[in-house]
Amino acid sequence: MKAVILAGGRGTRGKPFTDYFPKAMIPIEGKPLIDHIVSYVSSFGFIDEIIILADYNGIGSQIKGYFENRATKKKIRFIQDSQSGTGGDLVHLSNLLGKSSEFLLWFSDNLTPIYLGKMFKFYKQKKSIACIATRRYRKEETGYAVVKDGLILGFKEKPVIKLQMAECLGIYILATKILKLIKSKQKRQRNINLSYDILQGLSKSKTISAFDIEKTPWIDIESPTKIERNQEFVKGIIKKMKA
Repeated sequence: MKAVILAGGRGTRGKPFTDYFPKAMIPIEGKPLIDHIVSYVSSFGFIDEIIILADYNGIGSQIKGYFENRATKKKIRFIQDSQSGTGGDLVHLSNLLGKSSEFLLWFSDNLTPIYLGKMFKFYKQKKSIACIATRRYRKEETGYAVVKDGLILGFKEKPVIKLQMAECLGIYILATKILKLIKSKQKRQRNINLSYDILQGLSKSKTISAFDIEKTPWIDIESPTKIERNQEFVKGIIKKMKA
């Protein structure tokens, strides 16, 4: 199976940092974010190649420059994205994916020690066309108060809360045949959002499975500021990704 890492986002939440560096190159523990992801994904035996989609005509060239002279566990291909949305960018990967029946898709701002082997097994069991990593628990960044009758009875500092609805994370296992659906959709519109333009419709036929990561730590690395606010939490994730 091939792993596709989407690293072409504009990183608007990370400005002004992302005016000069792609979000995937945000430093964490002495290495760029994307290096941690590549190393982790490569540790799974069923992944045989990494494809990094980015805007190499712009600041995304820094990603290619970083990896070109580095030894990696798995082969890495650098593919120019088409600037046609999270779904549209995947269409021109058809030839690269070869005879593979599925591929892993990882958005580069996701940092988590998710067990991909378990997720892949779940995807197979459900016989789904797509499997999305989801979570029902979230660690809050702010403190909460216990309030009754207008009075504060106590405080909970950055608690882990249970969500009413499952939150979709940026890690997917997708059947390669989904690319035909995207290509067909592109005949009517250029920019294709994977979730809303493709998966939303498929969900009605119950062909999309949700892999609950339970209390596995996860964080959206949107900016260096967010890392600074969550230093210990991020360090804990990196430690588990190296284990």
